[in-house]
Amino acid sequence: MGAILAITFPIYAAIALGYVVVRMGWFSAGDMRTLGKYVLNIALPALLFNAVASRDLGDVLHPGYMAVFLLGGLATILLAYLWFSMTAPDATRRAVAVMGSACPNSGFIGFPVMLLVFPDIAGVILALNFLVENVILIPICLILMDLSRGKGHTSVTRQILMILWGVAKRPMVIGLALGILVSLSGVALPDSATRLFKMLAASASALSLVVIGGSLVGLPTKGNRALALQISAGKLLLHPAMVALALVALAAVGVTLPADMAVAVVLSAAMPMFGIYSVLAQEHGLEGLASIAMLVATSAAFVTLSAFLFWMV
Repeated sequence: MGAILAITFPIYAAIALGYVVVRMGWFSAGDMRTLGKYVLNIALPALLFNAVASRDLGDVLHPGYMAVFLLGGLATILLAYLWFSMTAPDATRRAVAVMGSACPNSGFIGFPVMLLVFPDIAGVILALNFLVENVILIPICLILMDLSRGKGHTSVTRQILMILWGVAKRPMVIGLALGILVSLSGVALPDSATRLFKMLAASASALSLVVIGGSLVGLPTKGNRALALQISAGKLLLHPAMVALALVALAAVGVTLPADMAVAVVLSAAMPMFGIYSVLAQEHGLEGLASIAMLVATSAAFVTLSAFLFWMV
């Protein structure tokens, strides 16, 4: 158990530190947004670029891993949609609930966890998760949210293209794409450039956790708490269960993963929902529901992640 706490304690101590410094007024919520932009637009893109550019592309792209993560995510979306069709009072809340159940925080929480558990492949895991989430899972959830508002004048095809174009312009996608190009070219980066990207990447882990903690301060807590608890359970329990089931199903047909990758894919799904969840829900007037779900999931993940680590690592 001590080995498990050695992993989870630093993660949640950094989150608690972020919460305290904002709660005490040493940093403002605006400061956290600025630091979050640094992580999203500089540190994580540098990390993704270096993780891919410094390796042979065949060592980075793991179709089996992506298949497990994708199938588990799609199964989570389907089951969550069916469940929340019965418990959510309207289509908009159902769509927000599905997104909260199926979109993990791979960058701000998942990467720091992987860095402690699997330091040699943490950057690769982030790149693989990022591809599946941003190209397929998140766009599906965004389309569900748009359709719930009854936007009849915009076709689904156009919505998909607009969402994918928005994804393509993100610095993290650009960093990943440039890393793939460098890897394909076979050109080795100069040592000075490698040191620069490693230095920027090293700043991502601790700072991202502090930002998560600080962003929890002042979140609205008025909303459907029963539904928020269901969303949290979907994210922390249903999603990793579906990924684990996909792992077993694909292994039955001959698609197996190395032991560390198998553990990493389930742990990736066990992360709480991504940090901009409440921001996206705010566009639908449901930031209270999303904030409660995110507060509960981020707090409860200390227990659930510890349990998964105890069971699997």
